[in-house]
Amino acid sequence: MSREINNMDMPEDQYNPACDTGDSVAGLKRQSPWRKDIKVRGIIASVVIGIMYSVVAMKINLITGLVPNLNVSAALLAFVFIKTWTKLVHKAGFTTTPFTRQENTIIQTCAVACYTIAVGGGFSSNLLALNKKTYEQAGVHTAGNSPGSYKEPGIGWMTGFCFVSSFVGLLALVPLRKTMIIDYKLTYPSGTATAVLINGFHTPKGDKMARKQVLGFAKFFTGSFLWAFFQWFYSGSGTCGFTKFPTFGLKALANSFYFDFSMTYIGAGMICSHLVNLSLLAGGVLSYGVMWPLIGDRKGDWFPSNLPQSSMKSLNGYKVFISIALILGDGLYNFLKITFFTARNIYTTSRKNKTNPDDSNEPQDNLQSQRNEVFLRESIPFWVAATGYVMFSIVSILIIPIMFPQLKWYFVVVAYLIAPALGFCNAYGAGLTDMNMHYNYGKVALFVIAAMSGNENGVVAGLIGCGLIKSIVSISSDLMHDLKTGHLTMTSPRSMVVSQAMGTAIGCVVAPLSFFLFYKAFDVGNPDHEYKAPYALVYRNMAILSVEGFSALPQHCLQLCYGFFAFAILANMVRDMAPNKIGKWVPLPMAMAVPFLVGAYFAIDMCVGSLVVFIWQKINKQKANLMVPAVASGLICGDGLWILPASILALAGVKPPICMSFLPNP
Repeated sequence: MSREINNMDMPEDQYNPACDTGDSVAGLKRQSPWRKDIKVRGIIASVVIGIMYSVVAMKINLITGLVPNLNVSAALLAFVFIKTWTKLVHKAGFTTTPFTRQENTIIQTCAVACYTIAVGGGFSSNLLALNKKTYEQAGVHTAGNSPGSYKEPGIGWMTGFCFVSSFVGLLALVPLRKTMIIDYKLTYPSGTATAVLINGFHTPKGDKMARKQVLGFAKFFTGSFLWAFFQWFYSGSGTCGFTKFPTFGLKALANSFYFDFSMTYIGAGMICSHLVNLSLLAGGVLSYGVMWPLIGDRKGDWFPSNLPQSSMKSLNGYKVFISIALILGDGLYNFLKITFFTARNIYTTSRKNKTNPDDSNEPQDNLQSQRNEVFLRESIPFWVAATGYVMFSIVSILIIPIMFPQLKWYFVVVAYLIAPALGFCNAYGAGLTDMNMHYNYGKVALFVIAAMSGNENGVVAGLIGCGLIKSIVSISSDLMHDLKTGHLTMTSPRSMVVSQAMGTAIGCVVAPLSFFLFYKAFDVGNPDHEYKAPYALVYRNMAILSVEGFSALPQHCLQLCYGFFAFAILANMVRDMAPNKIGKWVPLPMAMAVPFLVGAYFAIDMCVGSLVVFIWQKINKQKANLMVPAVASGLICGDGLWILPASILALAGVKPPICMSFLPNP
């Protein structure tokens, strides 16, 4: 679900490079061919960073489904990697080519494309929803959950699915890159922020700042890794240790209110805005603090007392479907809002061009002219993009129905016919607001395809169709973000597309392997363990709801869903229309929905990260703005890297020697 919480990008009060557009590159002239920017050392760096972030993103995805934007962090790591590389090479007595902002951009693009497959490939949502465990959790006797409508995860078919579904999106919007970035002048805030960071690194002043960031990253990376290693010794059976520390008492622990010492989520909280973190906490308090205890007391009245808590007809049904209502309400509102802004902006721009046709030839400063010249110099012919799109589409149309007979070939054809239009709408909206709405397009496809495919095939067809649309729409939007970064760093579009393609290919191999690292070593999908994968159950129940209708809901759940759906729309309207001093305190429904399923513990971790940033900014705002991305990246990467040795130990049958748990005083 990364990028399902789009407000998770760094807020201006924490990190504000986007106010600049990289004027430090004034006077720079790019003359070297685009192939010179793609170097062996850069590919190695991209693979290393991509693998690390794939593991980190997969971990966060399988725990909560809430992944922060790591683009800026990837740019920082690319700088760290190559600077370390060149120093070692120089000490060995060899010379190397200079490290340029263009190479930095290429590495960042390739690494982000790699880990994006782990984030948006559906491993924690629509693909995992196909497995037998999720099928059983959704209720084997549920009418829409037809017998045999499951497919166990496999490296082979998951890798194949990634390859046939991911590359189409790379070419969908390439012919429109000039229109989106130069003609419409879309900002793409994340892409701009990444470009400004990279441009800042490659200046004399930026080099000094970068050294401070590198040192901060190294310190907190090491500390986070060692802390994760230390915690492992006390984790015993997996239900004990520091991750179950009763910070607020045993009763609060039973209701998921505790601080679990996760450096990953403290780091994520430092990157996310204060509003996101407080929204998560509000969702945790409302659900596990108020609603679930009250609904649990209705056992025997609202739902049978002999059902297990995990049944969809029991308490778990309320958790899942109320979360779905919040997600759909928030998604519908933002979808309509972005569609409105997109249509209005296109209309305004077209009217302006008709009224003032010479605006496109208005004087430009030298720096902007250089950027545009580099961006347009090495064009990608339309016929190349169109031919590639058609070829990849034909391959997908032939292979997907063979892999999943429940999804008829004509659904895949329709998906690829409408995908460029959907991708344009999503990329245009992302350029205006930084909100990648791919998950909403995927959910619409899920509902439509599942309903049209019928009871027997609906669930599987809907889940796979959802994955196809999500992949195309998301990757095409991400490419525009990267092209915006390339425009501001004067990096050739050809090298950007090639690096995105390389990163996507690497990600199609790395992401399934990262998933199976967790799937084989840990109990993924168990609601009582760490890797709950909550969105797998959500997506499957969305498909069941499409096929079966509201009969799938437990008693009084429909009325609660109506209420929370309306709340999500109303909250968004108030935040957008009310004065800023009121709207800035209105919680985000999408963020609130996550603790409804997972619990409040990770929201407490993220609020601790937010508190650290708040205090740091009060003490020294300039230093905080400089160091927060580096410190947060170090915490996330150090804790995430421990997953590799922890998984190897688990697969080898090596268990932690101590189980630290807490019992009430007799």
